[in-house]
Amino acid sequence: MLDPYGKTSHFHWRDDNTLIVWADRPEAGEGWYLIHEPTGEAQPFARREMPRNGHISYFHGGRWIVCDTGPDRERKQTVFVYDVEQRRVHEIGRFYSAPAYTGYWRCDTTPRISPDGRKVVFDSPHGGNGRQMYLADVGAVTG
Repeated sequence: MLDPYGKTSHFHWRDDNTLIVWADRPEAGEGWYLIHEPTGEAQPFARREMPRNGHISYFHGGRWIVCDTGPDRERKQTVFVYDVEQRRVHEIGRFYSAPAYTGYWRCDTTPRISPDGRKVVFDSPHGGNGRQMYLADVGAVTG
C-alpha cells in the first residue's frame, strides 16, 4: 500500500519506480510527493512552485510536468508546465470557469501533452461557448 493514510488524489508515473501524487501525509502535510513504489518512501516535491492540487503528467523523460489547478477565488483555473530541472513554473494561462460549472457540472481543465511535448490541450468553458478544447503551443518553452 502506497498511501496508508487514505488521502491521495491525482497521480502519475514519473518512471518505472516513482509516482508523483497529491497527498496529505503526517510527515509534511498536504502537497505533491514523489513515492518510490518498491519501498513506499515518500518525499515532498515542488512545495513552493506547485502548492495546489491538479491533474498532472510528466513528459520529455521526466524533465517537464504539465499540470493545472481547480478554480481559485476568482474562479480562474491555471494551466502550466513546470521545468523540474530549473524548478520553474511557466504559466500557460488562467481561465475563467463560470459558477454554472461547479459540482457535477464542473469542467476541469485536465491538460494533456502532445507526443512531441510541444503542445498542451485542455478543456475549459472560459470562452463563453460551453465546454471547449483549447490547444496551446509550449514548444518555445519545452523545446
